[in-house]
Amino acid sequence: MSNFLDEVVARTRADVDSRREQVPLEDLQQQLPPVPRGRPFSEGLIQEGISLISEMKRASPSKGPIRPDATVTDIVRAYEAAGASACSVLTEPHWFGGSLDDLREARAACGLPLLRKDFIVDPYQLVEARLAGADAVLLIVAALPPDELMFLHDQAGQIGLDCLVEVHDDAEMQTALECGVEIIGVNNRNLQTLEVDPETALRLLVDAPAGTIVVAESGITSRDDVQRLEEAGVDAILVGEALMREDDPGTAVHALLGTRPGE
Repeated sequence: MSNFLDEVVARTRADVDSRREQVPLEDLQQQLPPVPRGRPFSEGLIQEGISLISEMKRASPSKGPIRPDATVTDIVRAYEAAGASACSVLTEPHWFGGSLDDLREARAACGLPLLRKDFIVDPYQLVEARLAGADAVLLIVAALPPDELMFLHDQAGQIGLDCLVEVHDDAEMQTALECGVEIIGVNNRNLQTLEVDPETALRLLVDAPAGTIVVAESGITSRDDVQRLEEAGVDAILVGEALMREDDPGTAVHALLGTRPGE
């Protein structure tokens, strides 16, 4: 099996180069609004109890189409009404069926903090994210050399973006901590093989220093999963497929959080 991560990063870099030829980075930067005072994404993940980052996700490379014709507005409003703390919007087009237009629509439709979930490899994508309404971006340690990770993390902060820095093994966790990151996402899915090990988040959680926000990602499908993670000390969960496959994503949010409509 080819290395999925290498393939998607190479395609992403080529796509970014193409967009930059059409609109230079300097032109995009001139459109940036002032840096916001607050940090709605990180602040949304430190409330009492476990926080949910609900994901707008049309497809996945391992499962294919999930909800390809989903209406972003309907999905994110359902998430917001059901009590999600933040929303992740997949913008990668080739394997996940997303776009920056999905992020823009989500920003217009809801007041939740928004994460641009993509394979961020270039400062150009940070500016795109900010202009499209994101409060945070995903940085994947496995996709970036340490110096690029540090550079992108710093650049994101300078324009008012939080970073969810994703790891899936001990070495990547150490790299993230050496960069001084505040929000660590532990992905139970190995991005080289796409296999899921639900114990990964619990295993790596113990390495996170006090004060670090830890987000568990992938393979979270039931209330029991959520309770187990919360009891272990995980601050937040990121869930996409388990919500998007349900007829009513809002009801699925309530089921994961153990809440009822109106609470």
